[in-house]
Amino acid sequence: MAIDEKERLRRWRLVLGKQDADQGNQGQGIDGLLEGGDLTMDQALEALYGTDESDERSGGLGASTPRVARWLGDIRSYFPTSTVRIMQQDALERLNLKQMLLEPEMLEQVDADVHLVATLLSLNRVIPEKTRDTARMVVRKVVNELERKLANPLLQAVRGSLNRATRSYRPRQNEIDWDRTIRLNLKNYLPEKQTVIAERLVGHGHRRSSLRDIVLCVDQSGSMAASVVYSSIFGAVLATLKAVSTRMVVFDTSVVDLTDDLQDPVDLLFGTQLGGGTDINRALAYCQQVITRPTQTILVLITDLYEGGDRQRMLRRAAELVISGVQVVCLLALSDQGAPIYDKSNAAALAQMGIPAFACTPELFPDLMAAAIQRQDLNQWAAQNDIVATRPTP
Repeated sequence: MAIDEKERLRRWRLVLGKQDADQGNQGQGIDGLLEGGDLTMDQALEALYGTDESDERSGGLGASTPRVARWLGDIRSYFPTSTVRIMQQDALERLNLKQMLLEPEMLEQVDADVHLVATLLSLNRVIPEKTRDTARMVVRKVVNELERKLANPLLQAVRGSLNRATRSYRPRQNEIDWDRTIRLNLKNYLPEKQTVIAERLVGHGHRRSSLRDIVLCVDQSGSMAASVVYSSIFGAVLATLKAVSTRMVVFDTSVVDLTDDLQDPVDLLFGTQLGGGTDINRALAYCQQVITRPTQTILVLITDLYEGGDRQRMLRRAAELVISGVQVVCLLALSDQGAPIYDKSNAAALAQMGIPAFACTPELFPDLMAAAIQRQDLNQWAAQNDIVATRPTP
């Protein structure tokens, strides 16, 4: 069906915006084509994108709280959720609207996601008391949603891998798992004797209070914001498992051990301080001090590897951890944000010493931990999941 000229101009007016549309149509007056919902939608877009980003300003939405609240309501009315979140992020960056996150009325209207949580955490030290409770409410809402989505896959993957890792095929009599042993040997059933010949025995193995020690060592510099959020949630979930001992360490130019806050991921997140520099060497030095069972320890270093401290000492400490028996994996990002920006030379140096380095999405993290517990080749695991791991320098 052909589109008439008026409809064509209306669509171009919405696409181009007021200034570009007027210039492109040489005074044909197409601005008057918009009315009703079209006009409101155009005004919402104009407030955000209608001014050159290089202009020095506080933003097209102004400083008025009611006006910002109205704008948030408008964009939710006219655009899908995915677009709303993009526009909110653009507003924070283009219009310097962090002030809107310092008002309870604003927080109650914003569609919360991981990026908003990261922004709130970065403002943690400047949020006024009247807003702090609302900010925690927003963070808890996002955390609860992510926990519902991610907790069960992680628990199932880790429990299953721990069970497999503790099985013994040379058990003592009191360690035999008769159910698994019978199922394994059913092919050896002798009908005439109505018995199963147990050629292979399966045992429970020696069970200890914790079968693995897991250390999450997380870079809390600004570029790693989403990774900090996901790491905190996964750390809190792992802490519920008695079969593993979980430690949570965050760092920038200093190191903070947040293990005592693992019971509540919201407390954990508010214990972080996003932003600042990066001293990986100092973080690894702390991890060396707290690791007591190297051969039973998995150290997940989550960082983009831009070292602001002593690079050579950082690499030397990483090598020492590997030599001692610690299973080290470097996640360049733990987020859904695609290919991360990272220090390729440091990643290649770690790969040279057998430390796999790649990005990982939250959905794949449970499977990664299961593979690590079973001591699988993590580079091979990455390849099977279409993840590009850093290769050693030739």
